[in-house]
Amino acid sequence: MTQISGEVASGFEPVAEAFEASFTRPEMGAALCIYLHGTKVVDLWGGTADARTGAAWSPETLNIIFSCTKGLMSLLVAQLVEEGLLDYQAPVSRYWPEFAASGKTSITVAQAISHRAGLSAPRIDLHRADIVDWQKMAAYLAAENPLWPPGSGYAYHALTHGWLTGELVRRVTGLSAGEAFVQRIATPLNAEAWIGLPAQYRARVAHLLAGATHGAPAGPPPAKDSDAYWLERATTLGDALPPALITPDGGFNDPSLWSAEIPGAGGISSADALARIWSAAVVETGGVRLLAPETVAAATKVQSEGAPVFAVPAPWPRFGMGFLLDCDTRRLLTPNGFGHDGAGGQVAFAEPGIGLGFAYLTNLLEGAGDGRANGVVDALRGLPQIAAAPNVHPRRPAT
Repeated sequence: MTQISGEVASGFEPVAEAFEASFTRPEMGAALCIYLHGTKVVDLWGGTADARTGAAWSPETLNIIFSCTKGLMSLLVAQLVEEGLLDYQAPVSRYWPEFAASGKTSITVAQAISHRAGLSAPRIDLHRADIVDWQKMAAYLAAENPLWPPGSGYAYHALTHGWLTGELVRRVTGLSAGEAFVQRIATPLNAEAWIGLPAQYRARVAHLLAGATHGAPAGPPPAKDSDAYWLERATTLGDALPPALITPDGGFNDPSLWSAEIPGAGGISSADALARIWSAAVVETGGVRLLAPETVAAATKVQSEGAPVFAVPAPWPRFGMGFLLDCDTRRLLTPNGFGHDGAGGQVAFAEPGIGLGFAYLTNLLEGAGDGRANGVVDALRGLPQIAAAPNVHPRRPAT
């Protein structure tokens, strides 16, 4: 049985039990943190941070958060909208004139950040050297011809989302995505989270492992221009990353990638930092409130839902202004929950009606059918103090 460390507030013991039950292999590590009304009520960790050395997960361990990074970028964009520096309904080209090329004049900020810009995957093969070069990626997306008529549908911009949001942030603040995130969010909250990790923190990053269900299935490559082809390229960008996002020493296990600003998937954080950030999105936490309630309401209006442009089996996600919303693919506590999950099992979200911030991180990456974080969320929604809040979803039947 995995040794679990940390603390839980009285009444949250079932959540600790669900967290312990989420460990499926001895080499797995994970952390869970929950804030309620601005106060930390769950802070747990356990397992192995690096199976190569046997290093245990500790309160100091950091983890790649993959697409949870999109949620952080969406918080940044929402802040800038609140301050009047960005407008969701304005064309991207108002702030980024070069983006108007190749028929993209009318693409709005809302469309660009809600996966409706038609730029989910590159037509040409990009390489590792390209994705660590911000100017090259921004110039590529500005010049690119969309894969479908912008605004007519959506497809998940697995990596390109980060450069779209990040360049908007850079154009109106003069700061890179990572600089803006640290200055506006991480530093005020004293949160150990980065988009572009300083080299001195590398030794604290967990080593990622591919679980039994993670990664592309074996078989021939998809036919060119098929839906499967474009879906794969959204993750690999052609030749920049492996389909599973990691190899034992490559992809997002490569420390040189950690320092790059890849805001679609490359954020690095502790569970405590991530939960604190999502708490501060909806309630004052550590003296900081990131977004006004009316900003949250505007940012969580549904922009994309239903069947995507490139066919994937239902259930399908729902997106607001960059945020993943409560949906059948990621059931949160209430219909008003918002945040983002990430490849392999990462989950982070806020619940405005409850005043809650949640983060579950793991270095054992799983794919379809992964129920580890779901089990923790189910235990949380079953607590009397949570179940009594308005609009909380009923617990799912046991399977």
